Amino acid sequence: MKMKSIFDASEIKSEFESAGINPNFMIPIWKYVIQNPDCVWDEIPSLPTAAYTLLHSKFKTFTSSLHSLFHSSDGTTSKLLIKLQNGAFVEAVIMRYDTRLGMCGGKPRPGGVRSTLCISSQVGCKMGCTFCATGSMGFKSNLTSGEILEQLVHASRLADIRNIVFMGMGEPLNNYNAVVEAVRAMLKQPFQLSPKRITISTVGVVHAINKLHNDLPGISLAVSLHAPIQEIRCQIMPAARAFPLQKLMDSLQAFQKNSQQKIFIEYIMLDGVNDQEENAHQLGELLKTFQVVINLIPFNPIGSTSQFKTSTKQSVSSFQKILRETYNIRTTVRKEMGQDISGACGQLVVNQPDNKRSAEPLRDIEDLHL
Repeated sequence: MKMKSIFDASEIKSEFESAGINPNFMIPIWKYVIQNPDCVWDEIPSLPTAAYTLLHSKFKTFTSSLHSLFHSSDGTTSKLLIKLQNGAFVEAVIMRYDTRLGMCGGKPRPGGVRSTLCISSQVGCKMGCTFCATGSMGFKSNLTSGEILEQLVHASRLADIRNIVFMGMGEPLNNYNAVVEAVRAMLKQPFQLSPKRITISTVGVVHAINKLHNDLPGISLAVSLHAPIQEIRCQIMPAARAFPLQKLMDSLQAFQKNSQQKIFIEYIMLDGVNDQEENAHQLGELLKTFQVVINLIPFNPIGSTSQFKTSTKQSVSSFQKILRETYNIRTTVRKEMGQDISGACGQLVVNQPDNKRSAEPLRDIEDLHL
């Protein structure tokens, strides 16, 4: 019989209630397992006798394990290769930033080095984005809420995780129920993350966006737009055919009206494809009525056979200038991290690079919505 993760909140609640056990025991169990990852059930104090029997028969402390750990040469990025109970692998990435970099209100920012965790929601991905390594894997399976949450537990043993971004392997909104359940758990004890520090990224799954604010109020939304017109979107993102641009924009308008939050727009810069000045004006016109932050992402090549090239720095700079000066849209350029361990945006696919390490803090794009 397949054992369940103790971090699958709905499973343990259902099993405990069926056995007449107070499901509130879940919290002290989680706390104990996080603090004592190698524990056995009998070591957890003060549980009802029936709880020990149930835990032994149906649950494991972890259904995943940290198989390999890779560090970038500058020490800002660590990639976790995590092995699941079924033998499949997923990747999660810890990115370390220095909150003191930059200015706040004309003064140096307070704080120090802290970490953001990029989490996976699926093994592989069915969206097939042509610039993304994960898409080349195809879709294998959804992760359970416990497998999603276990990524945070593994990472928390390596760094003090402050922000969560669902920008790893998979399309989070195609695994909607598990992602929602995992996020709800992150907001409560023992994790107690702030909703404003959790960002869910999507290529634009319209029907899921339409219910996201009601299910997870306060959570930040990032949209992998990557093109300002439907024709280019379909060319580089085959799944865009199922989510016409106008319907996507309508759903984003409703999300913004209901949430009163800025939306992050992710835009990968592909040389000669979507990085021309005309494209910048098209994007500005598309988004000029929204409250957004546009994050321009330099393309990270996927091996030597990639069909795309990285936009020149001049093209990126011109693109950014048009959006800022003509349309008054806040536009940033993502600082790439972890390229030497294939841990940068669009590079997550199951492989095992050489282990490297060291350290220099960077500024975090996720600070933009604080």
